[in-house]
Amino acid sequence: MTKKIVKKRKLKIWNFFLTLFVLTGLSFVVYYCFQIPVANLIVEGTKYLNDDEVLEIAGVKDYPEFLLTSSRAVAKKLEKSPYIHKARLKKEYGFVFRIIVEENKALFFDENKQKYVFDDATNVGVNDVSKTFRVPRLLNYVPDTKYKKFIENMGKVKDNTLSKIGDIEYQPNDYDKDRFLLYMDDGNMVYLTLTKFKMINHYNEVLQQLEGHHGILYLDNGNHFKIME
Repeated sequence: MTKKIVKKRKLKIWNFFLTLFVLTGLSFVVYYCFQIPVANLIVEGTKYLNDDEVLEIAGVKDYPEFLLTSSRAVAKKLEKSPYIHKARLKKEYGFVFRIIVEENKALFFDENKQKYVFDDATNVGVNDVSKTFRVPRLLNYVPDTKYKKFIENMGKVKDNTLSKIGDIEYQPNDYDKDRFLLYMDDGNMVYLTLTKFKMINHYNEVLQQLEGHHGILYLDNGNHFKIME
């Protein structure tokens, strides 16, 4: 009877341990990389909010893990703030977070609602506001059918003109239901309609032609100035 010879394979223990060592080392390196915190935080584009407030809202003030932090999640947190229109988190070389913010523009304070209103129609109650805004006051009630259009047109007013408006009053008449009266800080008054609202951006140019006089500027029906002195 012929014997069947079985060859025993030697277990290559050294190769096994070497592979295990390499895998363990790689796992440790990967784990370590995911645990590395942010080294630097940069905030750009803010006017109302300071850097600490942005970092607090974004949830990154305590320098979280660089790789594990979701850029989209941070942006969503920031965009929930009534002060922020858009936000973006860029991860840069050197474990740097660059947060780019586009703030909402504060347009006016609504006396009727006791709220600050922004250009995207969001608002902040007077008791909840954490910023000081230099914006005009809307003194009286504006119908809902006009209010949205009013916000839209106020958003077109340039900053250097907006800062010169003290109060705004809705003053419709028999001829025009879109009529507003603007009380300027320099003592002048300006009548406007929603269809001609952007004309207020030429106020600084008109002011140079008034030769120091004060009165009423009618931009709702023609362009003429009535001296009140």
